[in-house]
Amino acid sequence: MRRPAAVVGSAAFFVLAPGTVAGLVPWTITRWSLGGTWITQLAGGVLIVLGLVPLVSAFVMFVRAGGTPAPVAPTERLVVSGFNRFVRNPMYVGVVAIILGQAVLSASVGAVVWAVVVWAATELFVRTYEEPTLTATFGAGYDAYRRHVRRWLPRLTPWRG
Repeated sequence: MRRPAAVVGSAAFFVLAPGTVAGLVPWTITRWSLGGTWITQLAGGVLIVLGLVPLVSAFVMFVRAGGTPAPVAPTERLVVSGFNRFVRNPMYVGVVAIILGQAVLSASVGAVVWAVVVWAATELFVRTYEEPTLTATFGAGYDAYRRHVRRWLPRLTPWRG
């Protein structure tokens, strides 16, 4: 895939997937109202920013690899750079962190429930579709990566496979 197509495809996917899951749905739950104290609001804002960093970075890594994070337009090579050196699913971890940040910011139990639902659905998707597809596509390279980089909990040091 050419870079302009990867940029457009990734931008569209960013709006549709994380934009809906971590933006639109939490907004319908919380209306982005503030709750709790200024300390919890600050903590929620920090969580949102901390979630955005690996999410946006991962999208950039996919564009650089000549594809998108969307399953319909993947990269031709395995992306194991950036935050992917620390955790296999930085986009999903980022999305859940963003939702939890909104839950803390708004003091919303509903947003916490949504974060759990998103994580559970993502776990199911990763185990039943994404990992088998990546294994079939990238074989031993993905298997080595999988052995060294955890699915959800980041490593303390970057993997240098």
